[in-house]
Amino acid sequence: MSSFRHRHAVLPALALLITAAGCSSADDSASAAVPSPDAKATKLCRNLDEVLPAKVDGENRDDPEPASALTAGWGGEAIILRCGVGQPPKMVDPKVANGNDPKAMAGGVDGVDWLMEQQDDGTHRFTTASREAYVEVRVTGGRDSTGVLIDLAPAVKEAVPEGIAS
Repeated sequence: MSSFRHRHAVLPALALLITAAGCSSADDSASAAVPSPDAKATKLCRNLDEVLPAKVDGENRDDPEPASALTAGWGGEAIILRCGVGQPPKMVDPKVANGNDPKAMAGGVDGVDWLMEQQDDGTHRFTTASREAYVEVRVTGGRDSTGVLIDLAPAVKEAVPEGIAS
């Protein structure tokens, strides 16, 4: 995991994961599976929930169902955050660490390291690295993810200390 601490991609690297195809749902209600982290991560996630911004990338906070301090959302299904998720398998994949996976890469945005993955449905999934709890952010296809990560970075830095998640 040390490669995530030392590899920092600049914002233009995010363009590799941003697609031009947009998708939206006629139903603006969002749902998100609530993670089940240990007590330490749960406390960090509750602290994060208290400092999350009211707006992310121009979208108002609109939390998914079921209501939980471990999940948050902005703009319906456009941006969904889940705190206390498990470590993504790609985070320890040598192909990603070596930059040989076209759908996943390590990068940093405003002091927060992320594993950045493009999903088959066009959604982008970002998971914090080198933090004491894993925070996952899903961004629907067609949205410039850079603004999302910039807007969330201050809250993540404030509430989830650097370290290794258990």
